[in-house]
Amino acid sequence: METESEPYVRLATLRQLHQVMADMNTARSLADTLQTVADGVVNGLGYELACVNLVRPDGDLVVAAFAGNPAAEALITGRVGSRESWERRLSMGEHWGDLVFIPHTEGWVLDDDDVPQWYTDGPAPRFDDEWHPSDRLFAPMFTPPSPGGSCGELIGVLSVDRPRNGRRPGAWGREALQMYAFQAAIAISNARLRANMQRALVRLERDQQALRASEESFRQAFEYAPSGMAIAEMGGDQHGRILRTNDALCRLLGRPASAMRRYAFSDLVHPEDIGTLLRTSAEGGRAELRLGRRDGTYVWVSLRNSVVADAADGPRFLLTHVEDIEDRKRRELQLAHRASHDSLTGLPNSAELRSRLSSRLCQRAEHPGALESLDAAYGHPVYDAGGHGFDFRPGGVEVYDGFDHHVHTAAPQSDHDDGTKGLAVLFCDLDGFKSINDRFGHNAGDAVLIEVARRLSRAVRDGDTVARLGGDEFVILADGLGRADAQDLAVRLRNEIIQPIRAEGRAVRVGASFGIGWAHCGMTADEVLKSADERMYVEKRSRPKQHRRAG
Repeated sequence: METESEPYVRLATLRQLHQVMADMNTARSLADTLQTVADGVVNGLGYELACVNLVRPDGDLVVAAFAGNPAAEALITGRVGSRESWERRLSMGEHWGDLVFIPHTEGWVLDDDDVPQWYTDGPAPRFDDEWHPSDRLFAPMFTPPSPGGSCGELIGVLSVDRPRNGRRPGAWGREALQMYAFQAAIAISNARLRANMQRALVRLERDQQALRASEESFRQAFEYAPSGMAIAEMGGDQHGRILRTNDALCRLLGRPASAMRRYAFSDLVHPEDIGTLLRTSAEGGRAELRLGRRDGTYVWVSLRNSVVADAADGPRFLLTHVEDIEDRKRRELQLAHRASHDSLTGLPNSAELRSRLSSRLCQRAEHPGALESLDAAYGHPVYDAGGHGFDFRPGGVEVYDGFDHHVHTAAPQSDHDDGTKGLAVLFCDLDGFKSINDRFGHNAGDAVLIEVARRLSRAVRDGDTVARLGGDEFVILADGLGRADAQDLAVRLRNEIIQPIRAEGRAVRVGASFGIGWAHCGMTADEVLKSADERMYVEKRSRPKQHRRAG
């Protein structure tokens, strides 16, 4: 080419540049693009050696591609030079536009820095523009400038060496290298962008695969879980509406999945457990309640809630785990019943009797000053019994206790019926029971107690309490009775008891003595029972012995 005219040389160079630039932009990966950039310097610009130093995320530059000398390529590819050393190099020497040329007369100060290099020493140049082996020529590569015109970011540096004509590049060679570095920066940026997009697509596909696998895993875990599972809407007008159920829940409630979607849990819960359901927290909430089966029965279950988000900002759903605890609950109820009921007769025992009685009584006013306010409220004086103010009226009295309104238990105040209704406590002691035990044995005595308990329970009203205090003593709590009503009830119960009882194959009889006491606030449960017990003994002693025993 040296014998050719300059226009022909430039045209050939332009053709070569066009080809290598086309190769840069058609490379399939970032690594291929970097290698194509290095090869283009050798094949298109007439240099024997070319190196692409790429800026890493930490700012240092790594030798990412090399062309022209396999031995040098093996020596320095992958080695790293610090950003500080590179900035020192790019600030030295002669600046040919964007290019940096460091002649051998200055470059010796760089021999000991950490930038990978392959330079060798040689004889002094014979003429001014002769290339020396220790000369250095760098072409920085920047990202395209922003629309505002500010300089782009450094992404790498092209290092070139040994021009084939043995001379330093002239104006045309410098322009060609500078233009090549500019196009190479665009190609590398595009390759990086494609690589990032490909990595993002790979991650997206991997995430989608993981999501599909997770959804399938959830579906299988949901559908084939041994306990009930349901997904319900959360928030809005349809809050709590069931969207999906698994087979275990459908079997537990005896309802098909299509029918379950017509309900919310509030539609299925036992009326007495609605409050428990409403108090259950949506996030991590737990509750034990009863759900209705298709046949009208109820089953005890444990509900455990958790919130599942459909997307980052999408709708949220309520995932409810439903565990059948019918057997455990039945055992708990049986244990509670045994603790509060007599094992022989099945009646409430002494502890349960005292508990029910105490729940109706209060002992003192929280604010004694409340009595004055009652005078004004009722229009007449009230008096204090056990620390409370009372306004006696049939059925009890409503009194402010300092925190809440409470209907106090009242009692008739005279031996004649004054119309006051109260909580009657009938203390029953069987007459002649000991002789049955002595004559016929304890099995006969137990049969008598069981039958007496059955007759007493049959004779009282719904809501009244019949309890076995112990031995042959029974207590009846009957609310809303006047004095005459309580006496009539005692007579009716006595008549039930004295009827013959079959025990151990024979008919036996027992009598019964009743004492009627009255519960009212200001008394303790033991005081009420003691009062009724004392009246029972008064009544027993007042009757002739032959009338007490049924024979």
